[in-house]
Amino acid sequence: MNDFFKYQAAGNDYLVIDPRHTDFPVTREAIRLVCDRRLGIGADGLLHGPLEPPRPGAPVSLDLYNSDGSDCGRSGNGLRMFALHLAGQEPGAWADGGEFTLRTAAGDSPVRVLDASEGRVEVGMGRPGFDAADVSLLREDGTPLDGRAVNVPLAVDGDELTVTCVYNGNPHTVVRVDDTPTAELARRLGPGIAGHERFPNRTNVQFVRMVNRSVMELEVFERGAGYVTASGAGACAAVSAARELGLCDARVEVRMPGGTVEISVAEDGHVTMTGDAEQVAAGSFAPALRARLDRTTPAKTVR
Repeated sequence: MNDFFKYQAAGNDYLVIDPRHTDFPVTREAIRLVCDRRLGIGADGLLHGPLEPPRPGAPVSLDLYNSDGSDCGRSGNGLRMFALHLAGQEPGAWADGGEFTLRTAAGDSPVRVLDASEGRVEVGMGRPGFDAADVSLLREDGTPLDGRAVNVPLAVDGDELTVTCVYNGNPHTVVRVDDTPTAELARRLGPGIAGHERFPNRTNVQFVRMVNRSVMELEVFERGAGYVTASGAGACAAVSAARELGLCDARVEVRMPGGTVEISVAEDGHVTMTGDAEQVAAGSFAPALRARLDRTTPAKTVR
């Protein structure tokens, strides 16, 4: 029996650990260790579930964590990877193209494995919110900002930016740029925005350029993983913001360094994401890593 499975979607990689088969201490230290690219397996985050035996027709529960051990809430890429994992483990129940539900701390997400052999998965990401309270955005004086966080001025390390904030299970801050966004830009400005004093709960950051009304270029800096080559939830947030600002059509191809996803926005604002995922590895924890994991907690903490 494998201790872990590793998947990637648009270059964003996660470890899947099934608590029914693997005794894993769900602590911040253990998650950091197993996601470490030198000391552990290496990943942008960890998917821990299902938390009970999956039953067709019932929601399948899942916990998502960033590589720093913090709660992820909802990851669009992570949901696609986990749906594909279920299809691989029990193809008769999950890989027939029918809709089923993944339940996370951020709510329920309908998913469909469109093509298990190609790893094609569709995920419903809900209707985002644009209220400042949703992302805990403060004024410059430290008091809560009222109303919608659309086209908000934000000073970051000497740069005067205009941002739009989106909540879709996680807080996102979208920054429009005139030129093709780069990894260097995301690494330079991302930390200052993600950890800005006006975001006491931190925020994910998206740097966006519209090539035309149906094509977007995107770079991402995540609050719990740092620079990443792709983010499904980030792509959804960026398109939602662009749609709110009147910059894009209802269907957008989002191009990220790690790959491309397709985002659709319904008339009522509900967002659907379609993209590919694949399993890249599966295996067992070596004795040395298992010993270090077990030392991160004095007692069994798997939920």
